[in-house]
Amino acid sequence: MKIRSIRTLPFKAPLKHPFVTALRRVEALEDLIVIITCDDGSVGYGEGAPTPQITGETMGSMRAAVEFIAPHLIGREIEDLEDLLSLVHTAIKGNTTAKSAIEIALYDLVAKQSKQPLYRLLGGTQQHFTTDITISMGGVDKMITHALEAVGRGYNTLKIKIGEDPLKDAERIIEIDKALEGNISLRLDANQGWSAQESVTLLERIEQAGIVAQFIEQPVPAEDIEGLRYIKERVETPVLADESVFSLHDARQLLEMEAVDYLNIKLAKTGGISQALALADLAASYGIKCMIGCMLEGPIAVAAGLHVASARIDTITMLDLDAVALLSSYDLYSDILFDESRITLSDTPGIGISPIDS
Repeated sequence: MKIRSIRTLPFKAPLKHPFVTALRRVEALEDLIVIITCDDGSVGYGEGAPTPQITGETMGSMRAAVEFIAPHLIGREIEDLEDLLSLVHTAIKGNTTAKSAIEIALYDLVAKQSKQPLYRLLGGTQQHFTTDITISMGGVDKMITHALEAVGRGYNTLKIKIGEDPLKDAERIIEIDKALEGNISLRLDANQGWSAQESVTLLERIEQAGIVAQFIEQPVPAEDIEGLRYIKERVETPVLADESVFSLHDARQLLEMEAVDYLNIKLAKTGGISQALALADLAASYGIKCMIGCMLEGPIAVAAGLHVASARIDTITMLDLDAVALLSSYDLYSDILFDESRITLSDTPGIGISPIDS
């Protein structure tokens, strides 16, 4: 079964609320679907969302990267997956989200060819998952309203976006926790917004208020590995690395320095499924648990993350795959059940999601 063509399709979907972090504000989802067709008519679908503030990619650069990589793959047998993956990663440097979208489509094809859902092909068994949901940064009253709405929809874990000003952020966290009456788990995500010293001051303040979050995610700039370790050594709240870990090299440095408690794996950062699995295996060798996260992506990319989570369920113990829940609607066909915090993988061969009109 040979690859006959590779093309892209823009995908847009409205959000329920603007997505606001310390790095950016997004009013609507816009990402890129990759469609790989083989000579027998089989089709694989991948997807990636441009996040220039994190990966450095835009819609234009992603499309150009896919077009550059495509000739290296066209005409080759889909059965030679390892060779195809190597070509994807050696054809061009960087461009991790574009590479991830291609990888997802390749794995979708291979799983369809084997007549298995991808998670089974990867050795997974778990189908039922629970995710948190993100509460975007804003005024305290608005964040409390959104948090209570999320709890009303069945979420018991909220990821609170902060990273603007440590004093204001501490007030946000304390007031949100008070409004929730302590019954909901909190995850904090500063998106590189603080210094190491500011992080310790804020975390000590909220810990003194009786709040120990599940973790503080990427409180300092990505390159400040010493800052992450400085925080980890001084507070009770566990430290999770996100923007600091793209590659196996990044992860190994963090783990050898004992700079963090957890790693956040995102396909858009690793370059796709193959490296995400390898990163989880590396973390497991150090006894470190991981979270599988997502950018502001559509259902195809989120589904791919779920399949990876199923395949490494002993290491990937936390999910932050809420992007679909943040959409008010989307025009894709899905065999996967997205029911707010509850997501269920199907036994349909492949990823389980495809464009309605591709």
